[in-house]
Amino acid sequence: MRRRKSANDRADNVDINLSPMIDCIFILLIFFIVTTVFVEESGIEVNKPQAASAQALDKNSILIAISDGDRVYYGGEEIGVSGVRPSIQRILATEESDVIIQADASASHGAFARVYGEAKAAGAKRIHFATDQ
Repeated sequence: MRRRKSANDRADNVDINLSPMIDCIFILLIFFIVTTVFVEESGIEVNKPQAASAQALDKNSILIAISDGDRVYYGGEEIGVSGVRPSIQRILATEESDVIIQADASASHGAFARVYGEAKAAGAKRIHFATDQ
């Protein structure tokens, strides 16, 4: 007597191998992690002054912005001149970075001088001024 195959016998033989798909997902994940650039922006758009001797700097820098109303920003938040020193000290405690001051062309020289002094007092060794070329 011939035995008929039941539905349970056919279901046991089906296997889906997910290893290649998981490998592709991990490769894509690693690619996106490696190629991502983590740049912390100053948070506001600044109309930078022109300079003849401008040069590009490392992307891994501390960006402090001074708006046209002499307000000081870091990471999109207004920190004021008094917040410059603690912000820079917190970052310099973990890694050595350049400080770039992005001052608006219509910002006062006094505001720039106060921010520069606070950055120097925080322990920044290399302080730069952002300009347009």
